[in-house]
Order: sequence, then C-alpha cells, then structure tokens
Amino acid sequence: MRIALAQIVSTPEPSANLEQVADRTRAAAEAGARLVVFPEATMCCFGVKLAPVAEPLTGPWASSVREIAREAGVTVVAGMFTPAPDGRVRNTLLATGEGVEAGYDKIHLFDAFGFAESDTVAPGEEPVTIKVDDLVVGLTTCYDLRFPGLYQRLADAGATLMVAPASWGAGPGKRAQWDLLVRARALDSTSFVAACDQGDPTTVGRPAGKAPTGIGASAVAGPLGDFIDQLDAEPGLLITDIDPAQVTAARQAVPVLTNRRF
Repeated sequence: MRIALAQIVSTPEPSANLEQVADRTRAAAEAGARLVVFPEATMCCFGVKLAPVAEPLTGPWASSVREIAREAGVTVVAGMFTPAPDGRVRNTLLATGEGVEAGYDKIHLFDAFGFAESDTVAPGEEPVTIKVDDLVVGLTTCYDLRFPGLYQRLADAGATLMVAPASWGAGPGKRAQWDLLVRARALDSTSFVAACDQGDPTTVGRPAGKAPTGIGASAVAGPLGDFIDQLDAEPGLLITDIDPAQVTAARQAVPVLTNRRF
C-alpha cells in the first residue's frame, strides 16, 4: 500500500488549515497514496483557546475533510478538537473516506515537561482501529508514542500499521526521543509506524512559543525498527510504499507479541 504523511504547519484558523488539507490530499492521491495522514491539531494549532474551535465529528470542519477525502478517493486521518461534556475538549483523530468513518480520542494526555494538556483536554478511553483496503490500521496520537502497551493492544486487534499524528514539543533531547520512540513502537508491535508531526513553525516564519507546535521529522518505521523514510523540519509530503508481508515475516522472526508474559 502507498501511504502519505502530510507534514504541515497548522495556523489558529481552521478554514486556512482546511486549504492545506485539500492541497496535500490532492497531491497525495495524484501520487497514488491510499491513506493520507495529517498531524495532530491539523484543525487548529496548540497555543490558542481550543474550546471555541471545537466541533463534533458531524460539524462543518469534519464534514469538509470528509468531502475532500471523498473527492480524492482516499482515506484521510487528521487531528481535530471535539467538545467534551465537562467543558474541556477532546483531542480527536478523524478518519474518513473510502468506506472508513471513525474517531479516536487521544488516551494519553501530555502532562509532561511543564505542559498540562489535561487542563483543557479530556482523555479518551478506547483504542481504535480502521481498515483501509485490506490493511488494519491502529490510531494513536503524539504522547501515546511513550506507551508501548497501546501499540501492542492495537497489534492484538489485527493492526499492522500504526499511525501517530503528532504536534511534538520542541526542547533539549526531544528530537532524539521522537526518533527513538517511533522506532521502538514499531519494534514493540512488529508493525509499521507512520508518525506525522507538525512542521517546525520557525521554518515558515512563525515563533515556536511555549505550546507543543511541532519539530517536523515525520517518519515511517518498518516492523524491525528501521526508518524507511523521514522528512526534515519544514513542511513536506512523504510518500512511502509499505508491504504487509514484511510484518508477517517480522512477527515470525521476532514473535514478541506471542512471547510476552506481561
């Protein structure tokens, strides 16, 4: 299957970000991709109040993404914010197109490195998989990368590709941790991991700020932990072919899912 990672730099304006979704989705479809993955917070960047922009999965922003995916004939995964009952929002992945319609609410919230996502975001509870053509895909978001149990749970549910949209916070050691965690989660689950980060905002003339707004370095890792391809810090479109047979071979060679005891 050919997949695409659309590394963008989101703005605070959802309508402007929709234009980026449309442009990158069309380009990915023209390149033959069947799945197009956008970052966490594609709808609206972190660093602004999220409640005023949050919409349900039936709202106009998600409906526009749904139409973009339909017109391109692909499945799109993109990060957005949906209302939560307690006045906070949920950090949601919308997955839509080609018979796919699902939402995943980020389970592990980024309460780390002095940032408290849980102040404004309510956690999800359930892992989610989708099926793109014949491929089962697990949905994860950013800080989820630090929790191998989720990836193994998704592998148990049949996933051989894990997507990880992110808006990775900058700082000392954070790029090294990103690279390590993407590869480690591929090894933990003997799966492909497609991690699509927000581009570094400084590459398009915007300040980084204190909120986690991305460092770029979107990457696809193979089921034995090798990087297949990776972008730099600036916005870009990564097109990669993945072969599910490699997951079968990896799980036969290194059966960690079968051998694990905890």
